Amino acid sequence: MSDKDFVFKVGLTVKELKESRNSLKILNYIKEGDENSRNLLLKEIEELIAIASKMIINKK
Repeated sequence: MSDKDFVFKVGLTVKELKESRNSLKILNYIKEGDENSRNLLLKEIEELIAIASKMIINKK
């Protein structure tokens, strides 16, 4: 896999993670589900976005 392909695929991953983050924020706003689970998932998504974004920066 070339660096260009890698950056493209990880970029798609970041977009999907951000979309999931938005969905979780909506669930958090309407207080759907367990609060601890929502907060844990939001924290995990933020960490995954940071990791994937750093991977893209390092490949460029």
